[in-house]
Amino acid sequence: MIVIPAIDLRAGRCVRLVQGDFGRERVYGEDPVAVARLWQERGASWLHVVDLDGAVQGFPRHLDLIARIVRAVPGMSVQCGGGLRTLEHLEAAFATGVTRVVIGTAAVESPEFLAQAVKRYGADRVMLGVDARGGKVAVRGWLETTGIPAEAVIRAAQQHGIRRVVYTDIERDGTLSAPNFDAVAAVARLGVAVVASGGIASRAHLERLAELAGVEAAIVGRGLYDGSVRCSTAEDWWIEPNADERRR
Repeated sequence: MIVIPAIDLRAGRCVRLVQGDFGRERVYGEDPVAVARLWQERGASWLHVVDLDGAVQGFPRHLDLIARIVRAVPGMSVQCGGGLRTLEHLEAAFATGVTRVVIGTAAVESPEFLAQAVKRYGADRVMLGVDARGGKVAVRGWLETTGIPAEAVIRAAQQHGIRRVVYTDIERDGTLSAPNFDAVAAVARLGVAVVASGGIASRAHLERLAELAGVEAAIVGRGLYDGSVRCSTAEDWWIEPNADERRR
């Protein structure tokens, strides 16, 4: 399982929120480009970048900054999300050099857009972002919670060719309380590759996620920035699952 460091952008800075609450923001860097370089220097091969301002406002706000990040870390793969709601937005995002994009709100509100995105760019480059609060999907920067179960959104997206899902438990995100392992496992059982996010605070959490069949990566934010998760060499960003445990 790949461990992916997160960079959340707000007002041009690298921040972390607690449970998606913009009133509980912690700034971890005034220069996100320097933060990206730090994770590359420590051996990370992937980077997860979220445009928080774009997610709330409904269109990407930090594509220039994301382009600078991509240029600063040659050889590193970058996936991005936040406010990507039209094909033009996706075109502009890919023009920055990112490897993959994450579509969240638009996948719920405009399934036909998701279908068009997968058809144009392929399932390897377009991921579904599912942010859940109490099992129900939240949209528009997590400010609005729908009554739609996460499973329903994922199954609908599968019909449009989606094969990979970034799953975030909002109530765990930024809390360092532990991932929602049961919810992550349930998503994986739907037959998609899962990138798990939310609540990761230790190596043990990562190792437990790696034992779940179908979980291919985990996104870590506050745990890395606060130091409870330590990754300083290339080997640290890969968690080898225990084959015996997986067979149980």
